[in-house]
Amino acid sequence: MSEQRSHKKVIIIGGAAAAVMFMFCFAIVPVYSVICRATGINTSAPDTSLITPAELAAMKKPEDVTRNIKVQFVAVNNMGLPWEFYPRVNTVIVHPGKNAKVYFHAKNTTSKPMTVQAIPSMTPSESLGHFHKIECFCFRQQTLQGHESKEMPLVFQVDSDLPKSVRTITLAYTLFDVTPKATRKQS
Repeated sequence: MSEQRSHKKVIIIGGAAAAVMFMFCFAIVPVYSVICRATGINTSAPDTSLITPAELAAMKKPEDVTRNIKVQFVAVNNMGLPWEFYPRVNTVIVHPGKNAKVYFHAKNTTSKPMTVQAIPSMTPSESLGHFHKIECFCFRQQTLQGHESKEMPLVFQVDSDLPKSVRTITLAYTLFDVTPKATRKQS
């Protein structure tokens, strides 16, 4: 009988852990949005009132033509999201202090309207305070009708104070489905 209780306990704990992980997948986008609003990171587009004075000062520094920084782009769909999503270029070379613009392609391959949110991550961690998104599709949720596609811009600048040891920055976006449940039921 104690072996049966042990199995039951393992099943209950495993089921609870799976449920918590499943809920975390759906909660990560709203939690990320709350954190971003609270800290002022990745909020609305080029509203300079949302940029900290240090970021604004860094963006006004002159271009450093003596340095080349390789910026790599990666795009991933979360949990089999049925969208095409990729950067139009995988790598660009930039000078610190100069704005650069790249595009990401997105296509809703379903027949239903869907809303997504792109969540960025970056390596190495030393680059985090030195990479400034001026305009980014990740600032807002993106809604596309069925089979609609869109070219989404990213305008950024690497500031001149980037540590000299950093020569490559990788910016990755994960696309999450945030379609409201009411919209999903109507489709």
